[in-house]
Amino acid sequence: MLQPVHSLASLTKAARTLARYDALWPTEVLGEKPKLADWVGRVARLRLPWQKRIAAADGTPIERLSRALQDLGPSYIKLGQLLATRPDIVGDDAAEDLRALQDRMPPFPMADAREAIAKELGAPVETLFQEFSEPIAAASIAQVHKAVRRPLPRPAHLADTEEPEPPAAHNDNSRSAVAVKVLRPGIERAFQKDLDAFFFAAHQVERWSVPARRLRPVAFVQTLADSTALEMDLRIEAAAASELAENTWDDPRFRVPKVDWERTSQRVLTMEWVDGIPINDLERLRAAKLDLPDLANRVIQCFLRQALRDGFFHADMHQGNLLVDEDGALIAIDFGIMGRLDQASRRFMAETLFGFLMRDYKRVADVHFEAGFVPRTHARDAFAQALRAIGEPIFDRGAEEISMAKLLTQLFQTTDTFDMRMQPQLVLLQKTMVVVEGVARNLDPRHNIWEAARPVLEEWMTSELGPEARLSQAAEDAVALGRVLRSLPGFLGKAEVAAQSLTDQGLRLDPETARLIGETEARATRSGRIALWLIAASLAAIAISLAL
Repeated sequence: MLQPVHSLASLTKAARTLARYDALWPTEVLGEKPKLADWVGRVARLRLPWQKRIAAADGTPIERLSRALQDLGPSYIKLGQLLATRPDIVGDDAAEDLRALQDRMPPFPMADAREAIAKELGAPVETLFQEFSEPIAAASIAQVHKAVRRPLPRPAHLADTEEPEPPAAHNDNSRSAVAVKVLRPGIERAFQKDLDAFFFAAHQVERWSVPARRLRPVAFVQTLADSTALEMDLRIEAAAASELAENTWDDPRFRVPKVDWERTSQRVLTMEWVDGIPINDLERLRAAKLDLPDLANRVIQCFLRQALRDGFFHADMHQGNLLVDEDGALIAIDFGIMGRLDQASRRFMAETLFGFLMRDYKRVADVHFEAGFVPRTHARDAFAQALRAIGEPIFDRGAEEISMAKLLTQLFQTTDTFDMRMQPQLVLLQKTMVVVEGVARNLDPRHNIWEAARPVLEEWMTSELGPEARLSQAAEDAVALGRVLRSLPGFLGKAEVAAQSLTDQGLRLDPETARLIGETEARATRSGRIALWLIAASLAAIAISLAL
């Protein structure tokens, strides 16, 4: 009952904070907004006596917005990062600026981290680790410490035995360095409070704004809720790292740190410590004589293989989450945000990108219609023509100007004209494409993303749509048809028995069911009686299916 009140209060507080940073309606666009909006903005900027003064003119609008979102807390930082993938909501310029928003927060006290580890793992830090550092990184949801493991104590039932415990009994690799990630205290409660407010706002937008319904704001907030829920169970992150390592174990020069499962729980994650050069440290990469254009290609190809081949990809591949070892291998870290694509979505993306690569716009149009993303009330030829208007300008530019992320952005904007609804399952893919492309361009400003993507797309098309794939699918279909044919005689026999029973004895319902139907029918209006007997007919259908 009080939830709307709490949500309104939370949103009002957020609006006031944004206004005080001059990030709600920046002064730079005063002449572009209605007078009412200007008046609301001025009122919202009014400072209460106990509130600190914030200089509205400090920095650019995006710098002020970044500081405001960090002031509002973790959920608003995540919201800003996700909005960076939705230029259809916030506009191209704002989306571009929001991509620079960094997920950095002050660390929480060491005492809280030690308390959380002891509570979660059932032993004090000193028992589990012989060294445990101050926080080396702190983000909105968790912070990371570097530690050195101790051999774990022997189980109680083995404590008095003289035989040494086998080394394989523990997954600690004895005294090796690890990274220990610990959730912020109370983070779940804080996130849920803000998410309730976001859902309230999204529902109101969908209720009162017909044009906004196509953008599916509720689904957008649900995407945020789903991704953060997974981030706040570190066992899920550990499982994600394990699954990604399994999927990519044979990929050339790409690896994932190992999980220490015995020192991992819902609020604590322990993984192998990896040393490497941050992928944005170009001077060190050059000093190590690493091939930067080759690294740029592999960043793109690793991401596309994960997304298209496996349907499971690292969805936070920014520069802070990629290292390069001395052999030039890419090392991914931080698996809190992962993306999944079902087979239909993978095929849609692969065929869309490949179609643009081959300039086959009619095929790209067919893919959209076959997936049901564009209503069939629109003409395919007109849609293909609109796709050509997106694709042709891209291929007339130099390599450094070709952007797959920009193409996807323009594609989703163009589909607005053709009533294509936002696809939540593609939001993280689009976001990651933007980030990964930025990493590749930082390594090689002249990087040609299409040429980097071509081998992976061709590999996927061959494996999924080539002759061997068609033969394999035909074989699976034949096996499935065989199962149906083997069960058909029995099915027909049961159907014949049920039909004969109905002919000889009629349909028999349980006496209590018949009595209730009769009593209800006697009280009902004519329309009610019709509905009632439709229900009775449904009961009859159920009875027949059970007989079968």
